[in-house]
Amino acid sequence: MPPEGERHWSEVQVILSLATKEAHTLMALQQLSPEQVRDWSREQKDRWWFENVWRGDMPQLTLRSAVTGFLLGGVLSATNLYVAAKTGWTLGVGLTSVILAFALYRAFSRLGARDMTILENNCVQSIATAAGYMTMPLTSGLAAYMWATNNVLPAWQIICFTIVLSILGVLVAFPMKRRFINDEQHPFPEGRACGVVLDALYERAAAASGMFKAKALAAAAALAGGVSFISGESYMRLVQQRWLGLQSPWHLPTHLDGWYYALVDKGHAPLPRLAGVDIRQLALSPTLDLAMIGAGGLMGIRTGASLLLGAALNFVIVVPVMISLGEIVPRSGTIADGTALFGRAHILNTWSLWWGITMMVVASMVALFARPEVFIEAFRSLTGRGRVRAAGDDVLKDIELPLPVSWIGVPIIGAFGVWMAHDWFGVDWLLGALSIPLILVLALIAASSTALTGITPSSSLSKIPQFTFGALDPRTPAPNLMTAVMSAEVASNASNLLMDIKPGYMLGAKPRQQAIGHVIGIFAGALAATPLFFLLFGLTGFDPAAGRTVMDTMVTDKFTFPGALQWKGVSDLVTAVFGGNGGGLLTTSIIWSMAIAGFAAFVMEVLRIRTHNRFPLSPLAIGLGVVVPPDSSLMMFLGAALFWLAGLRYGTQPDSRGYRLWVDTQEPICAGLIAGAALVGIGDILVKVFVLS
Repeated sequence: MPPEGERHWSEVQVILSLATKEAHTLMALQQLSPEQVRDWSREQKDRWWFENVWRGDMPQLTLRSAVTGFLLGGVLSATNLYVAAKTGWTLGVGLTSVILAFALYRAFSRLGARDMTILENNCVQSIATAAGYMTMPLTSGLAAYMWATNNVLPAWQIICFTIVLSILGVLVAFPMKRRFINDEQHPFPEGRACGVVLDALYERAAAASGMFKAKALAAAAALAGGVSFISGESYMRLVQQRWLGLQSPWHLPTHLDGWYYALVDKGHAPLPRLAGVDIRQLALSPTLDLAMIGAGGLMGIRTGASLLLGAALNFVIVVPVMISLGEIVPRSGTIADGTALFGRAHILNTWSLWWGITMMVVASMVALFARPEVFIEAFRSLTGRGRVRAAGDDVLKDIELPLPVSWIGVPIIGAFGVWMAHDWFGVDWLLGALSIPLILVLALIAASSTALTGITPSSSLSKIPQFTFGALDPRTPAPNLMTAVMSAEVASNASNLLMDIKPGYMLGAKPRQQAIGHVIGIFAGALAATPLFFLLFGLTGFDPAAGRTVMDTMVTDKFTFPGALQWKGVSDLVTAVFGGNGGGLLTTSIIWSMAIAGFAAFVMEVLRIRTHNRFPLSPLAIGLGVVVPPDSSLMMFLGAALFWLAGLRYGTQPDSRGYRLWVDTQEPICAGLIAGAALVGIGDILVKVFVLS
């Protein structure tokens, strides 16, 4: 998923391609014909589903599925937190949890335990997916708010606020579920793919394929975890100094160019410079990161190449030119005497951030408004036009979530959210109250987009309250940031719940139990990710009197928070423009760079849309490449290129071993690389905090 929850089409294509390789199993999934969808009333469709698809009392939300989903969701939310803090992307975890749960209980069944039913597994993925997405506000809007105010929010406030907003998203989703899924049978592409994969796994002929994918995931995780372990400085200090008594511990160097600079130090090689500056100060130093290789494999070659292009364009061409012209000045020293200090963070915050953000925002907004059917669907839902009313009794009344729960719960939970925004974050009562109707409309638009395309544009939509409420109250960042956080969290949870319910609808699950499972996942993600957020990023015991800001504490060479940088950049721009002091923030060269970047993003996004996604570049990813460290962009490109080349080599040979490993098992391998590297990397930080300190 691209920054702050906006799922990029390339990732959806990967998931859909994995599902369509099991296309023969789709015949086992009963579905209405297009004519029946068009002509039948909703009551007829509900009755057909109840009689032909519903699986009755097959176990679904059982104790073991709830516990498995809770635990998997907690672990996968940790990996999402790690990856999002490094890249700004939040990755879907639904299919990963499906494969893991399938393999786990298939192994247990060989020891005499009862195997998990297909609906239990579907419930596991619903819980785990809900948990995985709970990391989104931590690495975007909430982090940006803490940077802007230089104040660390208490963990309990973050947990309560995100849980309340996520539950509001669940309550908003269910009135839409009856229309989008039951009545109009919208595709929800990723959810449909997950349903096909689940059905395929539980077909007898596909069980071996499922176990092979699980083993590939485990092998990739072991490889990435092993590399991360021997390159972890804290692990090696613990093992070699504490346990073995060695004087000087060794760990695997992650900088791939370390050997060259060893020659430079000995005078055997020249020091590479651009504009008179050591290229390492321009962040041009590749590092080995298997998690980023896995993330690149999920993103696809177009996104990976665009990320690398954005990084190269910024740090190899634009920044050296701006340094030569004096538009980017060192934070200390001078170039002439060789004492100039720049660094990626300084370059980004003083100049490059603005044109990178402009590309992302313009590309996101063009992509959103280029889909008029999304707004048409949302308008129809608001006005009731075109709605086919149900006739007769509601045959699903005992298994659907009762609509009065939403009608009563939305205003109550919404009022809690407004109170929290006012009391904890300083949002004016009136602005908080006005934000709720806007948030509901934006959630409806996001759900319409997800239903039709699989893309949840919560990032794009969050800019609307940022500019709206920032203009109404530009004195502080709270109104524009926190209303945007509320919008993004409600919209993403409503859309993701509908996406999770789609495979359940295909497989005959009880919607009410999936809603309960989604809420379990909300608690799992919030309770797992928030404490880890404080531990990983140095916020436990933060003391502003020590002279370091929250932003300086959180942003390191390892974690750069591209998503939060985008949110804070937009917030700073809104406050500067509507507060009347934009001239002190934006220099002439920055304004020109933003204008050029915005025009280029507009043209490229229009070309992408007009060519039906065949245009080879992604302006959103180019802008992200400016914000993400170049070494991460390089590793993501290498991961994307690896699986792209494998697809070219084996894509037309479905019976070959290469196809089975590199094409059919692409997502499990990528998920294993991410999980192994991320979890062991998290452990290295925890060893440093709790053991070595």
